[in-house]
Amino acid sequence: MPQTWTQLGSFMASVMFISAMFTRLFPPALQAHLKMYTKKFFSLVYPYIRITFHEFTGERLMKSEAYTSIKIYLSEHSSQRATKLKGEVVKVKDTSTPLILSMDDNEEIIEEFQGVKVWWGSYKITPRTNTFSWYPFSDEKRYYKLTFHKRYRTLITESYLKHLFEEAKAIEIKNRQLKLYTNNKTRWSHVVFEHPATFDTLAMKPKMKEDIINDLVRFKSGKDYYAKVGKAWKRGYLLYGPPGTGKSTMIAAMANFMNYDVYDLELTAVKDNSDLRKLLINTSSKAIIVIEDIDCSLDLTGQRKKKTEKVKGKEKSSTKRGDEDDDDDVGSKVTLSGLLNVVDGIWSACGGERIMIFTTNFVEKLDPALIRRGRMDKHIELTYCCYETFKVLAKNYLNVESHHLFSRIEKLLEETKMTPADVAENLMPKSLDEEVESNLHSLIQALEISKEDAEKKKAETERKESNVQESKASDKLGEGMEENGIIN
Repeated sequence: MPQTWTQLGSFMASVMFISAMFTRLFPPALQAHLKMYTKKFFSLVYPYIRITFHEFTGERLMKSEAYTSIKIYLSEHSSQRATKLKGEVVKVKDTSTPLILSMDDNEEIIEEFQGVKVWWGSYKITPRTNTFSWYPFSDEKRYYKLTFHKRYRTLITESYLKHLFEEAKAIEIKNRQLKLYTNNKTRWSHVVFEHPATFDTLAMKPKMKEDIINDLVRFKSGKDYYAKVGKAWKRGYLLYGPPGTGKSTMIAAMANFMNYDVYDLELTAVKDNSDLRKLLINTSSKAIIVIEDIDCSLDLTGQRKKKTEKVKGKEKSSTKRGDEDDDDDVGSKVTLSGLLNVVDGIWSACGGERIMIFTTNFVEKLDPALIRRGRMDKHIELTYCCYETFKVLAKNYLNVESHHLFSRIEKLLEETKMTPADVAENLMPKSLDEEVESNLHSLIQALEISKEDAEKKKAETERKESNVQESKASDKLGEGMEENGIIN
C-alpha cells in the first residue's frame, strides 16, 4: 500500500509539471488548437452522449418544465436504486404513503429502457465567491445529466424522453397537492393549500353560483378557443362587496373546483415593475393569482404623483440629518402601467391556464383602466346575506333545510343588512348539545338588534340633515334681512 501511494504521488506530480510547462511554453492560440483536437480525439474514443437539463432557462427567469418533469419521474423510479435520497412529507388524497423520496444532490442511478442502459445524475454547483449576492435567485445551480451510448441516440431522444415526460405528467396528476404561495420580493414560498371551501358549501344565490361554475368550466376547456381568437389563455375576475361577504372563501372554492394552485401576490412587498414581471414568470400554469384588497395594496391612481413628491421632500430633508431610513421612505415603485402590463400586456402571455382575481371593498376607488372588460373579464358583486344565502348557511351549520322560524328570518333579512359572515357566526352552535331552534332564535335576535341600530342611525342621519337644512335656511333668511336693511 505505501508503494502504491508513492507511485500515485509521483504520477500526479508529473501531470502537474507537464501542465505547467504546457501553459508556459505554448502560446494561447496554439493551446486552444491543441485543446480542440484533444476533444475531437476523445470524442472518437469516448462512445457516450451526455444531455444536460438545467433547472432554469432564459437567464434563470423561468423554471424549466423539462427539469421539473425529470425530477418527478426520477422521484418515482429512483428510490429503489439510489443510496442518497431526499424525503418530503406531502398530504395527498387517497394515499397511505405521505413520504415522497427523490434523488439527493450529486447522486447517480442507472436505468434501463427497452434493454438499453442510461445513467442519470443529479448535480448542484455552489459558487465559492459572492455568497451574499443581490441576485434574487440562489447562486446554486442544479441540473440533471443523462448519459447513454451514442448508438442509441434516436431511441433515447425520440422514444425514451417522450415516455419520461408522459409518465411524469401522470405521476404529477396522481400526487398533485394544491399549494398556497406568497411572495418575498421576487421569490415565492409555499405551504400546502388545505382550505375546505367548495361551491357546495359556498353561501351564494344558486343562480349566481351556477353561472360562475359554468364560466370556470368553459375557461378550463377553452385552450383551443383562446388560441383561435389570438388571446392569452387567462381570465380575470373582480370580486367586490362589503367585508364579510365571502370574497376569500369564493377564491378557495374556485381553487378546489379547478384544482389550481393559489398565488397570493402582496404588491407592497414588490420593489418595482421588473420584480413584478419576474414573479409572474415564476408562477406555474393551472394557477389562480390573487391580489386582495387591491384598493389598499398600493396607490395606483393619480395620487401617486403627490406621494412621490412627498417622498422626494423627505429625501431632501434627510440630507440635513443623515441618510437613515431612506429605504423605508421609498417603498414600492410598482406603477399602474406595470400592473396593467402584467394583467393584460405582453408579459401576461408567459404561461397559460391562469386566473387573475382582484378583490376590493370599494370598487369605485379603482382606476377604470384596471377593471375594464378584457382585463377583469367577469365582475362579481358579493352583497349582504339574502334568504337564499341563509338557507345554504343553515344547511351547512345546522343541517336543516326548513323550519317554522325561517319565515321570520326571511322577513328580517329583507329589512336589514347583515353579512354572511355575521349570519354564520350566529348560526354556529356554541356547544354540541345546543338545539337548532336556539341558534335560529340567536340569529333572529341579532337581526332585530341590527334592524334597530340601522333605524336609529337612519333617524340620526335624518335629524342631522334636517338641522343642516334649518341652519342653511336661517343663514339665508338672515342674509336677506340684512340686505333689506332690517338688521343694522
